[in-house]
Amino acid sequence: MAPVKRAIISDIHSNLEALQAVLEDIKQQGVEEIYCLGDIVGYGPNPRECIDLVMKHCKVCLLGNHDQGALFDPEGFNVGAERAIFWTRQQLEEHGGNPVEAHRRWDYLGERPRIHREGPIVYVHGSVRNPLNEYVFPEDIYTPAKLQKLFALIEKCSFQGHTHTPGVFTDSIEFFSPQELENGEFDLDSVEKAMINVGSVGQPRDGDPRACYVIQEGNRVRFRRVPYDVEKTIEKIYAVPDLDNFLGDRLRDGR
Repeated sequence: MAPVKRAIISDIHSNLEALQAVLEDIKQQGVEEIYCLGDIVGYGPNPRECIDLVMKHCKVCLLGNHDQGALFDPEGFNVGAERAIFWTRQQLEEHGGNPVEAHRRWDYLGERPRIHREGPIVYVHGSVRNPLNEYVFPEDIYTPAKLQKLFALIEKCSFQGHTHTPGVFTDSIEFFSPQELENGEFDLDSVEKAMINVGSVGQPRDGDPRACYVIQEGNRVRFRRVPYDVEKTIEKIYAVPDLDNFLGDRLRDGR
């Protein structure tokens, strides 16, 4: 039986234009199911709409630290991120005349798991050691003890987000950006273990403003970049006093 063709998205951050563009690209790729690794909300101007689309399209969705911040209290957030999450909470509490939909969104966020396992593959937001909050950055290859401890907890592969920086970590303590991979593809059979960061749909930080996600088909992983109407999202952010202009400006440069 042919392996399932699965899209894995993460870190949407209330960016409706990016999410819509990615969902359209996913449709064109003939994907059968979508997994979301969390952070549907935070930073961006359309939290309600993004939650609604994830509820409609994603087979699996995990809890991200910004999702948890909206539900409870933001932990370790900078001032701009904290203001944005309090504004996001207000948007989710205002039901716009439809309290049933508001409750559905809250219930959906509150029911999200922190980790999802399928055989030797694990899906998390941050890391397999700390699914919600641990960052694994490309420069961590220079602190090999950290990566070795993470790989000790992985049977074959973990898919994760959180840093907004796509790429592949291998258990030989190397990192490969999508640009360093032939056609943006990676074969899990080529290594004993790997950690795949799927990048960010709504707020890339690798110098490329296009939305990013991956397609997993068996042991083949392919990175996809999708352009979207960045300026439209920026204008929406500028129009909200509680969202710092910087949150829009950084979208232009993918930083």
